[in-house]
Amino acid sequence: MNIRMVLLASAAAFAASTPVLAADAIVAAEPEPVEYVRVCDAYGTGYFYIPGTETCLKIEGYIRFQVNVGDQPGGDNDSDWDAVTRGQVQFTAKSDTEYGPLTGVIVMQFNADNATDQDAILDSAYLDIAGFRAGLFYSWWDDGLSGETDDIGSIVTLHNSIRYQYESGDFYAGLSVDELEDGFYKSGEGPNNVGVAFGLGGKAGAFSYQLTGGWDFDNEDGAIRAMGTVDIGPGTLGLAAVYSSGPNSYYSAAEWAVAAEYAIKATDKLKITPGVQYYGDYYVSGDDFSGGDAWKVGLTVDYQIVDNFYAKASVQYLDPEDADDSTSGYFRLQRSF
Repeated sequence: MNIRMVLLASAAAFAASTPVLAADAIVAAEPEPVEYVRVCDAYGTGYFYIPGTETCLKIEGYIRFQVNVGDQPGGDNDSDWDAVTRGQVQFTAKSDTEYGPLTGVIVMQFNADNATDQDAILDSAYLDIAGFRAGLFYSWWDDGLSGETDDIGSIVTLHNSIRYQYESGDFYAGLSVDELEDGFYKSGEGPNNVGVAFGLGGKAGAFSYQLTGGWDFDNEDGAIRAMGTVDIGPGTLGLAAVYSSGPNSYYSAAEWAVAAEYAIKATDKLKITPGVQYYGDYYVSGDDFSGGDAWKVGLTVDYQIVDNFYAKASVQYLDPEDADDSTSGYFRLQRSF
C-alpha cells in the first residue's frame, strides 16, 4: 500500500468517527405591537384618532401663489406688480366631554414676498366648548360677500377675544369681548383698546342673513352692519349696508356704505361675480369722517381647475371724490388639502 492510499484511508476513518453538529436554532424576535391610525367619523371627514387617545385630529391647509397688480402693491417698491406665496396649515383637535365636544384649533401661516422678506404668524389659536370660545380668532366683522369688491369689514378682524355663541339649526347669535390693540385709534389715544361686538344670523330656504355690530370703548364710537344673500336665477344676489358713528376699530372706511354683487354660477367650475359699492363720507384723515363720497366697482372670477386646485382673478376700480382714483387686482392659484 503506497502513501496515497494510507492518507485517503485515514481521512475516511476520521470523517466517519466525527459527530455531525447541528447549527444553532434561529429565534425570530416578535414584532413590536403597532397601533394603526383609526378613522374618526364622529366630527366629519378628515379626522383620525391620535394613537393611544380618544382625541380626534384633522390636518388641513393650502398653498397659495398670488400676483398683485396696481399702484405699488408691495408698499415699499416702485413696481406695479408683486408676487407673493403663502403656506397655511390648520390643526383641529376634538374630543367628547360631559359639556359637549371640546375643540382646539391652531392655524399657522407662512408668507413670503421673496427669499429674505418672509414671516411666520399665528393666524388663529383658540379653544371652544359649549358655545364658549377664547383665544385668537376672527370676529364676525371678517365676514363679507363672496366677491372681492365689498369693503364692509374692519381693517383688523383678528383679535384676542372671548365670546359665547348660541346655535340652533340654521340660526346663531353671539356676544364677544375683543382686545382691539392693533385696530384703529384716534390721535392721542393709546393702542390698548377693548370693544364689545355681537353677531346674529341664519338661513331660511334660499335666503341667508347676518347682522353684526360693535362698540369701541376707547374711541367711543361703534358700527353696525346688515348683510343678506338670496338665490336668484343662475346665481346669488348679495346686499350689504354698514353705518359707523365715527372712525373706530370695527369700521373706519366711511360713515356709511352700501354694497351689492351677483355671483353667477356659469358652470359647475366657473363663478363670475361683478360687484359695486358706494361710500358716504369716505374717510381720508383725521379723527372724523371728513372726506367726500366714493364709489367702487369690480369683477371677480373663480375657476376650479381640478379637485382642490383653484384659480381666482380679481380687478377693482376705486374713485374717491377727494383723492386719486386707483385700479388694483390680483391673480391667484391655490391648492387646498
